[in-house]
Amino acid sequence: LRRRSEFALVMREGRRARHPLLHLVVRRSGVPGTRIGFSVGKRVGGAVVRNQVKRRLRMIVRGLPWRDGLDIVVLPQAPAAIATFEALSAALMRTSEQARILESTVSGNISDTAAGRPQ
Repeated sequence: LRRRSEFALVMREGRRARHPLLHLVVRRSGVPGTRIGFSVGKRVGGAVVRNQVKRRLRMIVRGLPWRDGLDIVVLPQAPAAIATFEALSAALMRTSEQARILESTVSGNISDTAAGRPQ
């Protein structure tokens, strides 16, 4: 997701799944493929910290088997700034399962999958 209008539509019409480290908002788009956007507010920290959190989340997102036809907005919360990579992966996995937006259950360690290492 890139446009403000796309983010606004997901935020207005999407279902929510929450975790202390991050929130997910999910909306069916009907378009092939899944689009994911990140909205990291200033509460998370300064620009360097916000970019670090986004980079970590992008890496985690690449390793997950998303269902097709979804728009997803990931909203990291303030504690995400000091969370480890493993804690962020677990939080994203848990909220994704809660929202039922993954193709199938992923076996193995998420950090291994996200880092491109075989399971």
